[in-house]
Amino acid sequence: MARVAKAQAEQAFDERREQIKRAALRIFAEKGLAGTKMSMIADEVGISHGLTYRYFSSKDEIFVLLVEEAVEEAAEAIRNIGQLPGTPLEQVRAFALRLLDESHRDYFLLVQQAHKSDGVPLKAKEAVQRYSPQSTIELLFPIFIRGQEAGQFAEGDPHNRIILFLSILTGLMLQDARLLGVEWTQEVDRLMRVLT
Repeated sequence: MARVAKAQAEQAFDERREQIKRAALRIFAEKGLAGTKMSMIADEVGISHGLTYRYFSSKDEIFVLLVEEAVEEAAEAIRNIGQLPGTPLEQVRAFALRLLDESHRDYFLLVQQAHKSDGVPLKAKEAVQRYSPQSTIELLFPIFIRGQEAGQFAEGDPHNRIILFLSILTGLMLQDARLLGVEWTQEVDRLMRVLT
């Protein structure tokens, strides 16, 4: 009986931690690290300010954890692009759809803040530095070459085409599609024309 109660308590603890992380992600994405207070996160979750410290020692701890998760997820998506089914064009399209999914926007904004903002914890900066845009280009390069050889992608310097594609993708991810009344995932075929 005691083991069951302990397992339930641990599950409740983990669920509350996840609630706090999700709330913190939304607030960090909107207000940045400097503009976020633990009390704001607590209010978003609906718990007392003091109770948040039972789960996390500081907002910096939450920020670092979220940045590390975001960087790892992005790196995994990039590493796996070549394993996606289909032609090179279909692989790049699936990759773009994944990144443009609205559920990834807050993580993307968080990583941007960790990369550009002052006062970001060193661990968050280190996590972002492990994920370099150059590694994304290097992983996409063979797919673009195969796509050009198959006649799916336009001729020209694949390096420059990848940079153009990623720049547009990044610009779209920075936009708040909900406010604009746009669903970027429905616009992916237009984005793909940059490559073809």
